[in-house]
Order: sequence, then C-alpha cells, then structure tokens
Amino acid sequence: MKRMRDWARQLGPGLITGAADDDPSGIATYSQAGAQFGFHTLWAIVFTYPLMVGIQLVSARIGRVTGHGLASNIGRHFPRPVLHGVVALLVIANTINIAADIAAMGDAVQLLIGGGPPQIYSVAIGVVCLVLQVFLPYQRYVRYLKWLTLALLSYVVLVLTIHIPWREVATRTVSPHFALTAEYLTVVVAVFGTTISPYLFFWQASQEVEELNADPAAGALAHAPEGAADHLRRIKVDTYLGMAFSNIVAFCIILGTAATLNVAGITEIQTSAQAAGALRPLAGEFSFVLFALGIIGTGMIAVPVLAGSAAYAVAETFEWKRGLDLKLLEAREFYAIIALATLGGVALDFSPIDPIRALFWAAVINGVIAVPIMVVMMLLADDPKVMGDFVVTRRLKALGWLATGTMAAAVVAMIATW
Repeated sequence: MKRMRDWARQLGPGLITGAADDDPSGIATYSQAGAQFGFHTLWAIVFTYPLMVGIQLVSARIGRVTGHGLASNIGRHFPRPVLHGVVALLVIANTINIAADIAAMGDAVQLLIGGGPPQIYSVAIGVVCLVLQVFLPYQRYVRYLKWLTLALLSYVVLVLTIHIPWREVATRTVSPHFALTAEYLTVVVAVFGTTISPYLFFWQASQEVEELNADPAAGALAHAPEGAADHLRRIKVDTYLGMAFSNIVAFCIILGTAATLNVAGITEIQTSAQAAGALRPLAGEFSFVLFALGIIGTGMIAVPVLAGSAAYAVAETFEWKRGLDLKLLEAREFYAIIALATLGGVALDFSPIDPIRALFWAAVINGVIAVPIMVVMMLLADDPKVMGDFVVTRRLKALGWLATGTMAAAVVAMIATW
C-alpha cells in the first residue's frame, strides 16, 4: 500500500497532460477514425506512443532544469517575433479547441439528461472550469485533476462490454494496412495532430515549474543539481505512465467505435457527442452512458489545460506574474488570460461560426505550429548554455527529432491531401 502511495505521488504533470490529450475534440477524431476505417488506424496509436513520450519528456526536462516555461525559454534564446507569432497562434488554436470541447460537453449533458438547451450547459461548464482554476490553490487543484483522470477509464470499460474480434485487432495493429487516399491520410494526420499537440508541450513544462515553485527547498536543476537523478526519474515515470494512459484510452476509443459504429455501417462522425448518441442503439444504454460521462470528465481536465497553457505562454512572453499557486490579485494578468480563453470559447459556441469547421482550422494551426515549436524545443534541450549538464541524452535526442520529423511529414501529407 505504501509503495502504491509513493507511485501515486510521482504522478502529476505527465498524467494530467496525457489525460488532457484525450479531450472531447480528440475523442471525436478517434471516433471518426474507428467509424470510418474500422481497425485500420489502430497502428497509429501504437506508433505515436514513443514519439509522444519523447517530446513530452523534452518539454518537462526543459521546465525542470531551467526553472522556466517554454515561452520564457523561447523568448530568452530566439528573436521576439518568433515568440510572439507562436504564442498568438497557440492562443487562437486553444480558444477554438476550448469552444469545441465545451460544446461537446454541453451536448453530452443534454444527451444524459434527455433535454434542455446544450448552450446553457456549456455556459455552466465553462464557469465551473474557470472558478476552479482561479480560486482553488494549486496543490488541491492538481489533486482534483488527478482524480478526474479516472473518467478516462470509462472507455476501457466500454471495450469490455462489447464484442471485440481480438485476433483481427492484433493483426491490424501489428500489420497495418495503408490506404493512399486523401480520406485515409487526412484521418491519420488528424490522429497524429490530436496526439502530439503544442498546448501539451507548454502545459507540462509549466507544471514542472509549478512543482518546483511549490517546494521551497527545490531549485532549478541547472543551478541546484542535488538530487537531479531522483527528479529526472520521477519525470520519466510520470511521463511514460501518463502518455501510456492517454494512448490506451485513444486505442480503446478507436477500438470501441470500430467494433460498433463501423460494423453497423455508421462511418461519418463529426463530434464526440454524436458518437455517444450513435452508440446507444448499437451497444446499449450502459455503453452510451460510459461514453457520454467520459466526454464530460475529459473535458473538465482538458479545458483548464488549454486555458492554462495559453495563460502561461502569454504571461511568460510579457514577464507577468504567473502560477496557479498565486491568488487572483497577485497574478491578475495571468488569470485574465485564463478567463478570456475560457469565456471566449464559451462565446464562440453562441456565434455563427461552425464549431466543427473551426476545430478543423484549430487542428491545422496546431499541426503547423507544432513543427517549429518542436524544432525550437530540441535545440534548447541540446544546448549546454540552456541546460547546463542536463542536455538531452543521445537516445532522447534521437526520439525527439524522430517525433519532429514525423510531425513535419504529417503536415506535408495534410497539405498534399488538400
């Protein structure tokens, strides 16, 4: 029992980052992959796992070693226009993503309750997310987010409640089938872009800085290397398990929708709530409830991460006070960005903008800006002037550049499909 508690204490930024990756818009992407192509995209989840681990380890390492978030490090070592451009695109993409996630959560609540306007539920959800971030102390807030990650287990349970042809699943996973069509490539690129997203880099680096600030005896590893091995081991365990959790859930979503929707001939899914509704007559009430509750639970994790990562990036850019451990009046600008991103997302759900179309463009922006951000991260992580004695290992360096190259190829493939 004591050993289990010790393991649980090691989980934090990596676990929450991984859980936030399976947000409602991500669930929609994975559902579309399963519905449209059955088991033929399962390989992509397995393939992206080591890449995701590699690049998230790099971002976490930068935060812990330097004591500064990604935006702050980019501003210190690259021209300001580069920083301003990246942060502006990140904020736009995150706000659109928040809008899509909150809309999906509102639709899921409506499905569960059986009526009422989804916009009202969306407003309530947005306000709750904002209040929790602004008024809860960091340590308590993180504990709540850790518990919320259990909502993702609903998708694992879902797979256990339906018939799965496991032999075919194993064959499709280890021996992938590639269809060189625009539709297939677009879905694969969407899965890659959903799994490896810029807001995750900014969030995990910033949360490592928060963990650092929460411990009065701790210091950035570049200046206080004592106990570095333990800190880096904790980051490694946290990230490996957090990303594994994320990808297992993504695998289960594709698997579950492939075994139900695709088999039934339902191949067009645009939102996660639509996937939940389609499951009801096929897999039964229990599976439907699990899927819908998962949407709400993952959204409650993802919206704060999306708003928070945008706030950290902007606050670091302009060197404002920042941190979820600070009170509202101590970091007014930081919390103002969180409020603008969250409420801006809510407002978009009342605008004439089609949230599905907007989400497509958010994914495009995320995919495009991920590549230069990853290049910058790899250059920072391999620079002794930035990292001191803690530059990335040869293995991590190779994995990080492989992830960067894969995302670059994905962007090229996406543009080619246009």
